[in-house]
Amino acid sequence: MARPGSVAAAPLLLLLAAVAAALLAAAAASPAASDFVRKSCRATQYPSVCEQSLASYGGSPPPRSPRELARAALSVSADRASAASAYVGRLCGSGSGHKKGAARKGGAPSSSAAGPVRDCLENLADSVGHLRDAAQEMGDAGTSRAGTPEFKWHLSNVQTWCSAALTDENSCLDGLSSRAIDAGTRAAIRGKVVEVAQVTSNALALVNKVEPGY
Repeated sequence: MARPGSVAAAPLLLLLAAVAAALLAAAAASPAASDFVRKSCRATQYPSVCEQSLASYGGSPPPRSPRELARAALSVSADRASAASAYVGRLCGSGSGHKKGAARKGGAPSSSAAGPVRDCLENLADSVGHLRDAAQEMGDAGTSRAGTPEFKWHLSNVQTWCSAALTDENSCLDGLSSRAIDAGTRAAIRGKVVEVAQVTSNALALVNKVEPGY
């Protein structure tokens, strides 16, 4: 006859075994996902930036198909563009949140520099909107069967919006060449926007890897 204590412990042991099995399965799955991301990022212009940015993606489960990876990359790009927009927005305001590289000690750009900086801010705001639309459209494409006209239409929209976002970011960078902007402010903004342009370029490359029939 089994002891009462051993009978009571049996369910707990089974639970612990199940938890351990689940953890082992998750650990085994992670390297495969990482390899998929790494191999996919080789097709981008900035592979290391691609890997780093997608490593910060908080989606669950991790992307395991070209469609899922493209949507993740678009979401990451939208978040980076939004953060850059907020940063440039602070420069257009009182400047209290920006201490280094400002045009004046007060932090805000000079009146002559404010125009190009505001133009950059507008471009970034447009970029955020395009990238969010593209990510949403990529999600909508997931409900369509590959190879159908509907899927191809969704994918074409994603490519169009992502390309428009990249154009907006490059327009911002072009505007920063204005001599009205001091070197410190120019470098500070450029660093943020170049980062966004790189992840957007990578996102577009991953979108282009999604075959219409896949």
